[in-house]
Amino acid sequence: MARREGQLSLGAFLLYTGHHAAAWRHPGASDSTRFSDFAGFARLAEDAKFDAVFLADGVSARVQNVAAANRKAHSGFYPFEPITLLSALATVTNRIGLVATASTSFSDPYNLARQFASLDHLSAGRAGWNLVTSADPGAAYNFSHDAIVAHADRYRRAEEFIDTVTGLWDTVDDDAFLRNRESGLYFHPDRVRALNHNGAFFKVRGPLNIPRPPQGHPVVVQAGSSEPGKELAARTAEAVFTAQQTLTGSIAFYSDLKSRLSKYGRAPEDLKILPGVFPVVGRTRQEAEDKFEQLQSLLEPSVGLDMLADLAGVDEIRTLPIDALISQLPETEGGKSRRALFLELAERENLTLRQLYQRVAGARGHWQIVGTPEEIADELEERFVNYGADGFNVMPPVLPWGLSDFIELVVPELRRRGLFRNEYEGSTLRDHLGLSRPAPKIEAAALAAE
Repeated sequence: MARREGQLSLGAFLLYTGHHAAAWRHPGASDSTRFSDFAGFARLAEDAKFDAVFLADGVSARVQNVAAANRKAHSGFYPFEPITLLSALATVTNRIGLVATASTSFSDPYNLARQFASLDHLSAGRAGWNLVTSADPGAAYNFSHDAIVAHADRYRRAEEFIDTVTGLWDTVDDDAFLRNRESGLYFHPDRVRALNHNGAFFKVRGPLNIPRPPQGHPVVVQAGSSEPGKELAARTAEAVFTAQQTLTGSIAFYSDLKSRLSKYGRAPEDLKILPGVFPVVGRTRQEAEDKFEQLQSLLEPSVGLDMLADLAGVDEIRTLPIDALISQLPETEGGKSRRALFLELAERENLTLRQLYQRVAGARGHWQIVGTPEEIADELEERFVNYGADGFNVMPPVLPWGLSDFIELVVPELRRRGLFRNEYEGSTLRDHLGLSRPAPKIEAAALAAE
């Protein structure tokens, strides 16, 4: 495959006080509990011409276990519900995309379709939905379940969920509303239609009672990298947020996922692959290493073990010998791709449990880079030009300085190499990502039949 040309995409993944497991303990960390904090982060990313800001979410507070780890870590508390927060951020930003996480396991398609359609209207076409299936057992207990929903069932529900949501967005045509005062005709009745979905998980008549979103569909992002996750992404996603540790692994994942698109009538450019990257940048390598080591020194063993157990969905991790080499982990109904990533990393680098949590404390299994602006730009460029990524979701180690350091030091180097934009060329998230605007499915089917 030839080396690619062009420019990469950048997202700013804003997570509480930062992505390192001990970020909140750093003296330079923001509390990130006020709207003004997030407004400042979003405007900082917008001034740097990032494609989007990205918000994670969870729907449980992990405080039932009173172990030390749960008193010393983030524990599932968020300062804001993400769609509410992004709706507010839409009023203080103008161009940057706004991507929120929402679960197909613990949401309702009609409500979610309305929420993201509303966000797209409020932001004039900048909304994105990060579809997740929720592997957190605590979340299941908050939504009338007695145990975690089985992995296969979560993805079967997600398949139907995404079809229901996108179908609802298409129940109202772009030109449905006349609002003609003289004739008294408010809308074309033949351009608003019922969905009449009747499936295994949902029964939804429709139509959606909000006009079609400015982007047609808010951009659909997906984060799963298991086999069912990749198949769902190939059929429905327009961007994929993934954890890839190595160049070889990222190229293999990229090739695998892009090659699946054709069987769904899609082209490679219809899906953007945006791995997470946790950059610790210093003007010298020593400065960067010192910043990282300061964060690592704040990480306590109980927090590290708890983080691994939660991400892999394997409670037994908390009871394993901390300085023993890792050769196997029990199967799980939790995050299968993250469990597999941890095992592969431990085997490749011959890691003990302690070394593994230290290795992934910054980015929870995503790619970590510690170095100078030139070194970090080299690594990003290598993955981009060799078809291992279409761009990156930047995961600042600590907010705000992790984001401001990347913008001040790395972004100019990427621009010098012609790898990142100087100005926005469009106004919507689809414009930024180079994605086409979808026609309503019913309208497209009618055209195909002519």
